[in-house]
Amino acid sequence: MSSRNSLGWAVAALVATAACAHPASPASPAHPAHSAPPALDALRRDIDTTLAQPLLARGYWGVLVKSLKTDETLYAVNANKLMMPASNMKIVTLAAAAEKLGWDFRYETTVAAAGPIDGGVLQGDLIVTGSGDPSLVAEGGMADRVFADWASRLKERGIRAINGRVIGDDNGVEEPALGMGWMWDDAPTEDSTSVGALQYNENALRVTVSPGPAAGDFAAVSLSVGTSGLTIASAVTTGAAGTTTSIGMDRLPGSATLTLRGSIALGAAPSILAVSVDNPTQFYANALRAGLIANGIDVRGPAVDIDEVGDAPATRSTPIISYRSAPLSTLAVRLMKISQNLYAESFLKSVAAAPGVMPTSAAGWKAAAAMFERWGVPAGALIQRDGSGLTRYDFVTPEALVTILAHVYQDARLRGPFEASLPIAGRDGTLANRMKGTPAEGNARAKTGSMTAVRGTSGYVSSADGEPLVFSILANNYDTSSSTITATEDAIIVRLATFHR
Repeated sequence: MSSRNSLGWAVAALVATAACAHPASPASPAHPAHSAPPALDALRRDIDTTLAQPLLARGYWGVLVKSLKTDETLYAVNANKLMMPASNMKIVTLAAAAEKLGWDFRYETTVAAAGPIDGGVLQGDLIVTGSGDPSLVAEGGMADRVFADWASRLKERGIRAINGRVIGDDNGVEEPALGMGWMWDDAPTEDSTSVGALQYNENALRVTVSPGPAAGDFAAVSLSVGTSGLTIASAVTTGAAGTTTSIGMDRLPGSATLTLRGSIALGAAPSILAVSVDNPTQFYANALRAGLIANGIDVRGPAVDIDEVGDAPATRSTPIISYRSAPLSTLAVRLMKISQNLYAESFLKSVAAAPGVMPTSAAGWKAAAAMFERWGVPAGALIQRDGSGLTRYDFVTPEALVTILAHVYQDARLRGPFEASLPIAGRDGTLANRMKGTPAEGNARAKTGSMTAVRGTSGYVSSADGEPLVFSILANNYDTSSSTITATEDAIIVRLATFHR
């Protein structure tokens, strides 16, 4: 396949759509001034041509490609310009967590008894204390098994009833809150959950909306987790058969009331909404209390957030259970493959963990920035304000992302699990349906990122000669379709996969 033909599969649609548009000037490249070998010169011309498509004329691109073998810059445009990265910020967060915590790091959750055990009854409260584990979920019965095990261990200690409360202690980590600069109207969604020390089911649940028996009737609403703490205020009605189903939802930050509106067509399949909870600590404590009761522990008091407790029982408690999460190397796969925001925010806070130091997002990004300066990322090339890239206050240069990726690749301690966590082109994760049937399929491993007028793909790919390359491709402020931007990114990556010297 020639270098020119290798681009055709992805940019043909761009060319056809833009045929009647005015020609656009290509982005100003930052190629080395000296004469390049013919193959490298052809690569640069091809990428320039791709970025010069008229449909891309109003957008802003930052691209950097380097050889991991020689450190040579193969292509660069706006490589030192700050751009919003969206979920490419997860590269930064995971690299910092891996370096600071190590791939064997595990989150610990403890359960303690605050009171004496008398005749099989705990005369006091049961306290569960978290450190930020994002991985305890209902899916596949995981949480049910964990809570069943905890109930068994309580019974082994002679506890068959609890006269007090189940208290969720989240004081070891920054109080649960939304990330800095997150959009308020994202608050009801599972992608925008508060993050804290105790986290159950990724602080989210499913709300199912089903049509009523007749047009005009209110829709039926059910929740996948009955202990969510949410109050549903639904005004969704049943529309006529064949009409369009349209359901919206609102929940203000700090409110436990989820408001549903719109209509669902008569006879339509149920609509399933993925929503966040208001108070993750309360959600966790509710789930634990229900799990213990389901496994034969008589819990007589309510589940409560420690913030609602005035007598600080944790200071006089006796540890009973210590539960540890899977290692960071395993948690990283979910973070990167599906771009799980909660994991990123949890990791960022953990980067700051130290004796006497409260794990906070701000402390995490300050620690990460200092670390990356030692890796060669200059001050100002990375402005991080969350772990996931959900905020529009995050900025990074393509060069900073490439520097971090290159450092991870060259460090034997970091490389293996990091590479294993990345989506693989045409195979899995957020790249499962991209670049199929091209030389990049099964070859390129990269983190994607997307939000309104922001797209990015950064990672690794091997050339046709087997030369390892590292790249970062960021697009901001465009007015064309997101599919056009994605096709452009893919065209560049595929061209890198066909490059040979």
